[in-house]
Amino acid sequence: MGLMIDSAASTYTAMPPRDKAHSLMMGRVIGDVVDPFTTSVSMKIKYGDRGIVITGCEFKPSVLSTHPIVRVGGEDLRNFFTLVMVDPDAPNPSNPTLREYLHWLVTDIPETLDSSYGRVETIYESPLPEVGVHRFVFVLYKQLGRQTVAPADNMFRQNFSTREFAINYNLGSPVAVEYYNSRRESGTGGRRFQTLYMP
Repeated sequence: MGLMIDSAASTYTAMPPRDKAHSLMMGRVIGDVVDPFTTSVSMKIKYGDRGIVITGCEFKPSVLSTHPIVRVGGEDLRNFFTLVMVDPDAPNPSNPTLREYLHWLVTDIPETLDSSYGRVETIYESPLPEVGVHRFVFVLYKQLGRQTVAPADNMFRQNFSTREFAINYNLGSPVAVEYYNSRRESGTGGRRFQTLYMP
């Protein structure tokens, strides 16, 4: 069963973890960006009032011009998280020579709160894919403690490695991963791994 939408009430029912993991594998997020992991924290991503990120959904770039609000579930404000957003298909999914391109990096996000309470390490750069369908991947890590992740100011966006970043800061495996697809505003065709259906 995939994610269900009640079109009358616009309510969302979370898909079972196995289906989500399957979608991440089908979308090659597991493999290209992260290794297999177990989701242990809820993460909800929303672009204004126009876009809730559902695994494998698609957004036009016009919806993505400002950073989303990323809410971390839980109950303990003493836990902190790092959020990484990357494009593993830059500049072209057929030849991703800039893989992974870093679009956003936020650290010290308190559990139960959202990304606006964290510390922005790399300013959000809105997705503007020119060629093909790009995946934009959000990876959430639990930190060892507050202010334990302090990337260099001169960190390059291109050829970022989510795996190496996690190793360098002892972040372990991701606790949550989400992604969406996007293409040029007028683009058509391409990757379709969406697990969304109407009842």
